Amino acid sequence: MNKNLAILAAAAVAAAVYFVYSSAGRNDATAQRTILEPGAPLAEVQLPPDLSEAAKIGKRAFDAVCADCHGDNAAGRHGMAPPLVHKIYEPSHHGDAAFLLAARNGVRAHHWDFGSMPAQQGLTDGDVKGITQYVRELQRANGIN
Repeated sequence: MNKNLAILAAAAVAAAVYFVYSSAGRNDATAQRTILEPGAPLAEVQLPPDLSEAAKIGKRAFDAVCADCHGDNAAGRHGMAPPLVHKIYEPSHHGDAAFLLAARNGVRAHHWDFGSMPAQQGLTDGDVKGITQYVRELQRANGIN
């Protein structure tokens, strides 16, 4: 009888240790959502030492139209919109044309649970090209190629 109790106690301790270690290192979106304030940045973005002229123009357009949702330096905003400085938006997954189509037509939610993005009024194709250049330079500065 004592042998069974010892085995049961050892199993309970092992389960508790597993639970503590597996949840202590969690860094998934659910864990992050529970600790972030609404509107808080979702990514830590390293700025490049300098931006190209096209990216500087794109930054001005981004700040005027996109930053309210996607955050300063495309870091995303909790509860609002995803970070664009994220591996999901690397050029091999979302090419430059995807940014143009998103601005023109909006985007149905598919990678994130922020909801769908509406089309953005008042942006020219040139504006979106500059915004895309700005985002790409931010991405490269953060190891996203």
